[in-house]
Amino acid sequence: MTKTTPQRAAAVCLLAALPFAGMATENTYPLWIGSYTAGPSEGIYIHNFDSRSGTLSREPLQVVKTENPSWLAFSPDRKYLFAVNENGPGQLDIVGRVTSFRVDTTKGSLEKINEVKSLGSETTHLSVSHDGTHLFVSNYSVAADPGGTLVVIPVDADGRLQPVSQVKTHRASQAHPERQQSPHVHSAVESPDGRYVFAQDLGADRIYVYRYDPVAHPEHPLSANEAQPFVELPPGSGPRHLVFGRDGKQAYLTLEMQGSVAVFDYADGKLTLKQSVPLTAEGFQGQSKAAALHVSPDGRFLYATNRGTANELVVLRIDPDDGRLSVVSRHSVQGEEPREFTFDPTGRFILVANQNSNAIVVMERDPDTGKAGRITQSLPFPSPSDLKFATSP
Repeated sequence: MTKTTPQRAAAVCLLAALPFAGMATENTYPLWIGSYTAGPSEGIYIHNFDSRSGTLSREPLQVVKTENPSWLAFSPDRKYLFAVNENGPGQLDIVGRVTSFRVDTTKGSLEKINEVKSLGSETTHLSVSHDGTHLFVSNYSVAADPGGTLVVIPVDADGRLQPVSQVKTHRASQAHPERQQSPHVHSAVESPDGRYVFAQDLGADRIYVYRYDPVAHPEHPLSANEAQPFVELPPGSGPRHLVFGRDGKQAYLTLEMQGSVAVFDYADGKLTLKQSVPLTAEGFQGQSKAAALHVSPDGRFLYATNRGTANELVVLRIDPDDGRLSVVSRHSVQGEEPREFTFDPTGRFILVANQNSNAIVVMERDPDTGKAGRITQSLPFPSPSDLKFATSP
């Protein structure tokens, strides 16, 4: 008999409350995979993950053809899946877009609803408002002209996207002669209380802070936060992704170009920087490119990927009193360019999307120590970029 751990019991309870219960068992969960399509990949793939063996199905349950769906996000009720189409100059489709899909609640399969233009290029990230009525979409834009933007896309009750209703532009720091000559919005996320949106601009070396009020201003819900319109970061640091701790009192940010994680205290729309932790070991001489970060399901650890020549998954302990970080361990991802990762719904495995080595690597995880263990699978996969379980924390 399989022993039922607290993590497994919690995952099963959550699964039962979600509309995917019909297509999953206690040990099997669907995984939605975003990818880049310049090579053999065709778009979004759905595979089953077996939490007993720590392996993905060799063959997909469904393949959904769409250009460069590099980032995926579910609606709060999990009935819809939204994908950015990270298109731009030199690609088959030069126009950045966002696509909406209806999720079959028994099979987990996708049916396209519609797509809209993002009014930018290299559309790299999106998040969904807590009320499900708006998407906050990041146009990275590699080219200096026109540069990156943050845009707002309204969502109807049936998951249908409306045209962009609001565009926010920023000023570049120009600290780096090539990468920071124009703004490059890399991500935007809502605060835990749903009142603010934080936009990470790699080209500006700033986090821009916006108030979110969809009731008073449904078409233009974002306005500058007068108390703290932006957070200034070290020149050339390149902010990428931001996540909040489990209790919402701290926030954590990957600084891509600096190869570090910044720690902030958070209260009422204001971030206060209090720590910066390098992701590489002392004496490291290679290239560091901080990327994805996520808090563990139990809130005790922060995980971050470091690309460049490091290609590591870094485990950091979160101090329960003040949220500061300390490095626990570093683990090779057995590949190149670990763009994103996720925890499986049991919390016992970590799945890493190694973009440049074309594989999804599954690693065991010790919930007590936070450390990653043996690799249970390396599944060949062309240019994986994002991994989403419906039951992910």
